[in-house]
Amino acid sequence: MPATAVRQLADVLLSERVITRSDLARAQQQQQASGKSLGRVLIELGLTTEAGLVAALAKQLGLGFVDLADRQIDAIAASLLPESMCRRHSMLPIGSDPTGALVVALSDPSNVVALDDIRSATGREVRPVVAVRSDIIAAIDRWARMGESVEDVADELGGFDDGDTDLAALKEVVDEAPVVKFVNALITRAVADRASDIHIEPQEHDLRVRYRVDGVLHEVTSQGRKIHAGVVSRLKIMAELDIAERRVPQDGRISIRAAGRAIDLRVSTLPTVYGEKVVMRILDKTSILLQLSDLGFLEGNYERYERSFVKPYGMILVTGPTGSGKSTTLYATLNVINKPEINVVTIEDPVEYRLPGVNQVQVNPKAGLTFAGALRSILRQDPDTVLIGEMRDHETAQIGMEAALTGHMVLSTLHTNDAAAAVTRLTEMRIDPFLIASAVDCVLAQRLARRLCSKCKDAYEPSSAELVAAGLPLDGADAAPTLYRPVGCSSCTKTGYRGRLAVHEVMPVSEEIERLIVERASTDDIAKCASAQGMRTLREDGLAKVLLGHTTLEEIARVVV
Repeated sequence: MPATAVRQLADVLLSERVITRSDLARAQQQQQASGKSLGRVLIELGLTTEAGLVAALAKQLGLGFVDLADRQIDAIAASLLPESMCRRHSMLPIGSDPTGALVVALSDPSNVVALDDIRSATGREVRPVVAVRSDIIAAIDRWARMGESVEDVADELGGFDDGDTDLAALKEVVDEAPVVKFVNALITRAVADRASDIHIEPQEHDLRVRYRVDGVLHEVTSQGRKIHAGVVSRLKIMAELDIAERRVPQDGRISIRAAGRAIDLRVSTLPTVYGEKVVMRILDKTSILLQLSDLGFLEGNYERYERSFVKPYGMILVTGPTGSGKSTTLYATLNVINKPEINVVTIEDPVEYRLPGVNQVQVNPKAGLTFAGALRSILRQDPDTVLIGEMRDHETAQIGMEAALTGHMVLSTLHTNDAAAAVTRLTEMRIDPFLIASAVDCVLAQRLARRLCSKCKDAYEPSSAELVAAGLPLDGADAAPTLYRPVGCSSCTKTGYRGRLAVHEVMPVSEEIERLIVERASTDDIAKCASAQGMRTLREDGLAKVLLGHTTLEEIARVVV
C-alpha cells in the first residue's frame, strides 16, 4: 500500500476514533518489521475488526459501508449476476437505488474489472458499496441460489396461473428442481433466522414472504405473482394436501431436517381474493426439551408454581392469549413431572410436539373424537397426569375438574387476560364455583416479551416522567435505576432484541381465594386478595425484568395491557 494511502487510512481511522495515536504507532512499528499491510497488522493486533477496517476504507474512498448480516437483500437483484461471477469478484447485487442504479456490495470497490463486468452483464449503472468479504461470501451462499431459483421458477411456471386446471402438468412442474430449491431455501432461511412462522401471501401484483421472529413479522422478499401457483402447490404436495382444492382452507404437516435439526411444519392454507395464502408454523423439536428454569421465572414465582406441580393431584391452568407460550410452559412442566413410574396422557388439537414417554391423543371431530369424548376414554386408561390442550367447553371443563378431584394431576390452558380472570371464565362455562375452588390448585398467566440483545444493548438513565408512566415512581432519596434500550447489531439483525422471555403471574388458590370463588366474588376482589398474599402481577413481573436488564419498558407496555 503506498505511503499516501497509509497516511490517508491512518487519518480516517484516527478521525473515526477506531484507533488511538499510540495504537497507530505500535501498528506502524509492527508493519515495518513484518512488511504486511497496515490494515492486516491492526486486525492481528486486535486493535480493530475487519468490519471496522472495511468501514474506514469505505469512508476513505467516499463510499457507503453495509453490514450484510443486517441488510435485507433483494433476491431478484442477487439473481441478476451468475453465482460464479459473484464469487470470482467477491461481490453481490443487493438492491436498487431510487435512480434505478444497481447497488452492489464489493469487498474491493477499486476493482474496475468487476464494475465493468456488472455493467456488461446487467446493462445498468452500478452504485458500489463496501462490505466485509466473509459476509459477502456468506450472503452469496444464502441468497444467490434463492434468487436464481426465483427466476427459474418464474420461467418454469410461465404458462400457469392460480386458475389453471391442468393439474397433471402443474404437479409435474412443481416437482422440478427450481421450485423445490426455492421452497427449500425459504424454509432453511426461516429456521436459520429463528422464525416461528412463515407467511406466503399473494398480493394483487406480487407474492410477499414474511417471517415472524420473536413475535414480530418481518418482510423477507417480494416476488412476481407468476411463482405463486408453483410455490403453493409444492407446499401442498409436501404436506399431503389436495392441490386441486383451492376454495376451502386445508391443514397439513411437513417433517424435514433443516440445519441439522428435526423440524415439523404445521401448514395452513386460506383462500383469499388474490389466491391461497399459506402459513407454516415452525415446530422445532429441540424446543420441547426446555426446562422450566429456561423460561425466565423469577425465583419467587418459580417456587410458588413448583409447589403446585409437585402435588399428586389438582388442576393447574396456564392462561394467556394465542402465542403467549402456554404450550411451551405446559410441555416444560411435563418434562419435570414425566417419570417412568407415572402414566402421562395428553389430549391436544393438534399435537404440536411429540414427547418421548408420553401418550398423546389428537382430537378428530370429523370421526367423533372430541376433547370431552377423548377425556372420558383417557380417564379409563389409568392416568396419573392428564394434559388437556384447551378448556373449550362446559363438558371438557366439567370432566377435567372432576378428574382433578379424583386423584389426577390435570394441566390445561384458558384464554384469559390474567390469572384471576380464569375463575370468571370457568363460571361463564357453567362450572359450579365450589367445584372450581376445590379442583383448581394454581393459575399461571403469562405473556412473551422480546429479550434485549446482550451484545448491543445500551445502558441509560430514564427520566422521572418515563418511570412514572411505566409505574416505577421513585422516592426522593432513590437514585434513578440503570435501564437498557435496544440498539441493533448483526447478531440481532438490527432489531436490538434476540429471543424472548416469559412474563408471569402465579396465583396459587389459597383458602381465602377459595372462599371468594364460592362467594362468586369479582375478578378484581380475587386479584386484590392474591396480590395481598404475595402474587406479582404481570406488569410487576415485567418491570422486575426491565430492572434486571432483560427487556425494555416499551416491550412490557406492548405485551401487558
